Amino acid sequence: MAVILGRRVVSTHKTSGSFLRFFSASTEYDLCVIGGGPGGYTGAIKAAQLGLKTICVDKRGVPGGTCLNVGCIPSKAMLQASALYHEAKHTFEQRGITGAGGLGADFGKMMANKDSAVKKLTGGIEGLFKRDKVAYSKGWGKITGPNTVTVALNDGGEEVINAKNIMIATGSEIIEKLPFVTVDEEQIVSSTGALELKKVPEKLVVIGGGVIGLELGSVYERLGSKVTVVEFLPTIGGLGIDAEVSRDMQRILKKQGMQFKMSTKVTAVEKTGGALKITTEPAAGGDAESIDADVCLVCVGRREFLDGLGAQEAGIEMDGRKIKVDDCYRTNVPSIFAIGDVVHGPMLAHKAEDEGAMVAEYIATGTKPHLDFNNVPSVVYTHPEVAWVGKTEEMLRAEGVEYKKGKFSFAANGRAIANMDTDGFVKVLSCKKTDKLLGVHIINAIAGDIIGPACVGIEYGASAEDIARVCMAHPTVSEVLKGAAQKASFGKAISG
Repeated sequence: MAVILGRRVVSTHKTSGSFLRFFSASTEYDLCVIGGGPGGYTGAIKAAQLGLKTICVDKRGVPGGTCLNVGCIPSKAMLQASALYHEAKHTFEQRGITGAGGLGADFGKMMANKDSAVKKLTGGIEGLFKRDKVAYSKGWGKITGPNTVTVALNDGGEEVINAKNIMIATGSEIIEKLPFVTVDEEQIVSSTGALELKKVPEKLVVIGGGVIGLELGSVYERLGSKVTVVEFLPTIGGLGIDAEVSRDMQRILKKQGMQFKMSTKVTAVEKTGGALKITTEPAAGGDAESIDADVCLVCVGRREFLDGLGAQEAGIEMDGRKIKVDDCYRTNVPSIFAIGDVVHGPMLAHKAEDEGAMVAEYIATGTKPHLDFNNVPSVVYTHPEVAWVGKTEEMLRAEGVEYKKGKFSFAANGRAIANMDTDGFVKVLSCKKTDKLLGVHIINAIAGDIIGPACVGIEYGASAEDIARVCMAHPTVSEVLKGAAQKASFGKAISG
């Protein structure tokens, strides 16, 4: 049933096989998005572009969420600056460029450049909101009804938002409190504090050898810190990384100067006269050891951010720590959707972005969302970078899938040799019976860029032979993907 309000149609039902769009009248909104991170701002912008009257609410005030403000973007600014500094110090002489031995690092200027990038990009999001007429409310949003969000405004006061639909996109935050340590963001820091240090620490201990720990650890190792990574698991790179890739990555980082204590747990972090004492012991049990440090970086994961959201009061059903949604990202409350880190799937910005856009399209047009988590790529932005999409060898063996493997080293690639950057390889995994592409794993300086064609191939069901027969520009490092596909499909590559 449709009701005419002013000049717009309001409906929440499918009729005769068609889907009527949810529109508001007066000051009501079609969609209220809670959270201004990648998933939230993408969903809000897409919804507005599709004609929905949309408002976005974010407690930070500045849009962009963790990713733009204290995560992906500022860390990449520091990774780039430190990588250039390290390359100049350690490779310029080999390349015939003299005078690099006396180079110094202006840490304050690096931090300022990082802040400038953040400001430019967050300001850009506000500009996109204005362009597409997305209203933006700066404050803490709480669901106070199936169609109501009450915002405690940052500047004081309260705003009540009525919306036909609500999208929860509140993301995740760092785990600050652990049995053996409490983060103070000065000496014992999270990733947020690590991006705000006043100086480069002489000794840095990183608790957690996952993506964030390795990235930020490598920043400070390049800038002169003695970095020790303590990891509970026997491998680095976090869950989902291929074991062979993890081993080679650790070998490369160790060669660069990073130290590792694997299969080790931290039992205490104590302040001792301006320094830190980190006590560890083998994960399987054994004698305790201690490490001295100036700064301890705690990177043991993230938790879903649902604080003060009102989800429980609104009757939203949970699935463990995640919000339970159906295949259209709708919760058990029909007008409320949830995306990103608060629902199942990899906790990645690009996954949240796709979900935000898809849910906006579903609300506006009825187009059912689809996202295969197996096809979501992962990247570790160390140097070299590590990127992968699809299945690992361990996953395929566990699933009983027979597969073929093609591995091609960058040491046999002309462009990599000319660049004097030959670390790493590409590994292609395909079905032994059908040759269907199942997984691609890359270690290379620009692995995050090379993985793109592999994502396309896996998404559209390509075979290894399809990749092997694509004409790729020469000389490029991307040719290694083709070489690995040739080995997987034909058993041999033209070169390498």
